[in-house]
Amino acid sequence: MEPGNDDALDIIITNVVATFRVRCHLNLRTIALEGTNVIYKPEIGKVLMKLRKPKITASIWSSGKIICTGATSEDDAKLGARRLARVLQKLGFKVRFSAFKVVNVLAVCSMPFGIQLVDFTIKNRPIAR
Repeated sequence: MEPGNDDALDIIITNVVATFRVRCHLNLRTIALEGTNVIYKPEIGKVLMKLRKPKITASIWSSGKIICTGATSEDDAKLGARRLARVLQKLGFKVRFSAFKVVNVLAVCSMPFGIQLVDFTIKNRPIAR
């Protein structure tokens, strides 16, 4: 494709995954009992918490590590992480937001041509597996 061509690809970010730490121990049972939109998974040792705006799902571990998924931009991921930290703070934990990092971005696009996956893989080893 040439610059300025109207056939530009529409790339749509569908999921941004980010991690951060709150630098304090979190009592998962307290979060499960007092938090809202929470699913407690004691067999795995984590709590899932959902926020509506921005729409994210957070996996929370007692160590204070949190993984946020479902955001559609890096800014939304950071905003969601900060809002989640604030929710935990309001539940009585001594939260200190730190080590925020975007770890994965998933996007989709429709190509203007078909892709022969076998040929593509053979021609692009070792990066295509």
